[in-house]
This record gives sequence, structure tokens and C-alpha cells, in this order.
Amino acid sequence: MYKILIRPFLFLLDAETAHHVSFRAICLFSRIGLAGLFRRFYQLKDPRLEREVFGIRFKNPVGLAAGFDKDAKLYNEFSDFGFGFVEIGTVTPKPQKGNPKKRLFRLKEDEAIINRMGFNNKGVFEAAEHLKKKHRVIVGGNIGKNKTTTNEDAIKDYMICFEALFEHVDYFVVNVSSPNTPGLRELQDKEPLTRLLKKLKNQNSKLSKKSGFKEKPIVLKIAPDLTEEQLLDIVSIMKETNIDGIIATNTTISREGLKSHLILSEEQGGLSGKPLKNRSTEVIRFLAEKSNKAFPIIGVGGIHSPEDALEKLDAGADLVQLYTGFVYEGPALIKNINKAILQRM
Repeated sequence: MYKILIRPFLFLLDAETAHHVSFRAICLFSRIGLAGLFRRFYQLKDPRLEREVFGIRFKNPVGLAAGFDKDAKLYNEFSDFGFGFVEIGTVTPKPQKGNPKKRLFRLKEDEAIINRMGFNNKGVFEAAEHLKKKHRVIVGGNIGKNKTTTNEDAIKDYMICFEALFEHVDYFVVNVSSPNTPGLRELQDKEPLTRLLKKLKNQNSKLSKKSGFKEKPIVLKIAPDLTEEQLLDIVSIMKETNIDGIIATNTTISREGLKSHLILSEEQGGLSGKPLKNRSTEVIRFLAEKSNKAFPIIGVGGIHSPEDALEKLDAGADLVQLYTGFVYEGPALIKNINKAILQRM
């Protein structure tokens, strides 16, 4: 139904407008009692789908990637479509508008999206208020720094976000890999990244003792554009800091092999969708092999079919996330992936 009736309408709209229309529609449908209908169509409950990762029990291994529910408004509603976990954010300490519009582009021929949103969000404290509702799903908190914060002061921003969300999310994602905040990817370098992750680990322990909550798993989200040497540095950093896992990968700045018109494909920003599939899988496999599977991996990038998800899992991912595939294929993709996992069993 989505690909026949809903997607053609949404694709008539500007991509960012379509996102907001979809958001409002999901909110409206839930308010008028259609959530049960979504659950009946799209949820697949089976104990064989459950996964324990980072010490957390996930109902199934398919999650919604960060960027869709930036301000933590509809995480419960997205669980009605069958997601086993939902990642909110990226949130920053202060609200920010992000980059100037137009900043979100569909590359239909490539089944891809380019975005240069720039961490547009209403700030971590508003997200924390939204997260005080009872959760029906595992929620991850993706945290970043404000655009105006220098890299020298970036740790302060991450610490503010970490403390504000500590009692409200199940795990944290440290986003140092978005290409849309100037200089952010420099924080992936070994020295600043090690320093940042160690500070967060220390803060995790302090907040746990202070609040009585368990320490929260901390996951690092990396770019697909890292070299093998840089990926080996990441493996080394993971061992040194004892961080709980990795998300591989964020969007890419590469434009290799695109079919879409040059004017569109050369828009600035991060590319997601099918063109990212092979590279993200390569990164997952490399990290899994070089670390001897020493830490869990969440695989994301170019998952548009059950086969794509199984490929990520075979490469070494423990969980997978959707974003662009969810836009192009609709919520049936979640159920179909879970069906494929069960069939493989």
C-alpha cells in the first residue's frame, strides 16, 4: 500500500516537507486510534527475534536510525511499525535551526538521499521532556555538539547532552561523523576521540552512582569514509576506552557511481541509501574481523531489502538500522526483514 498509494504522493512534495507531512500524519493516526491497526499490519512478535546486545534486550534487531525523530516526539509511535528500537536525535545542548534550506534531496534513480540538515533540533532539554513518557520501545539517544561550539570545547556539549538524557534513554550514541557540521569529523581522530570517550565513560560512572541507574551503554557512530588505517585506530580506541559498541556507518561524502543528474548528485551533504550499501558492509566486516568481534556493531547504510539486512548481519552486525530504506520501501520492510531472519533459522 505504501509504495502504491502513499509514496507517490509524498514524492510529489519537497523532501523535507514530505518528512514533516509524514510526521504529522503518524501523530494524527495515533491520536485517532489507528496505532492498533499499524501494529496488526507491521509488527511481528516472536521470541526468536529477540537479541541481547549491550546488556539490553531488544524485541527484534531492526531499528530506526537517528535523524527521523530528532526531538523525541514519536518514538513510541514508530514502534507501532515494528521497530525493535528507535534512536532519537542528533540532539545538541542548545536549540539550532541547522543549515539553510533547501537541504534535503531525493536521488530517485539511485534510491538515495543527500542531506545537509546540520543537526537541526530543539535542544536536548526539550527532547528530555518528551522522553519522560513511558517507553514502549528501546530508545537510544544520539548526541552531538552545537555548530558554534569549537572542537576544543566539544566535550562540554557532549557532557551536557549525556547528563540531560541519562535517566531517559537506554543507550547513547556519540555522533562525531556527520559531514554537515563543520570540523565535526576531526573529532574522529585518535587523540580527541579517545579523550572524549574517556570523559563520557567517567561521567557515566558518576551519574550511575548519583542516580541509582545502571551505567548506560555508549556507542560510537563512525563515517564510511575512514581509511583502513583510521578504522584500525577505531578498533584500538574501542579497546582502550572500553566503549560498548559501534554504529557503522553514517552518511558518505563520496559520490562514486551515482546515476542521478550531476546537478543533484553534487549537492553538498551526506549521501545515504543504496549507493552506501556495499561500503557500509565492508566497514562492518573489517571491524568485526580486525577486532575478533570484540564489540557489538549496529549496521546501517543502504538497507532496502531483507537480503541487504541479512548481508549486514552476516558481515558481523548484531543489529541493523533503517532510514533511507524506510523512506523508499515503507514500514513493510521492517516486517519483511524480521520474516527473513526467522526463515533463515
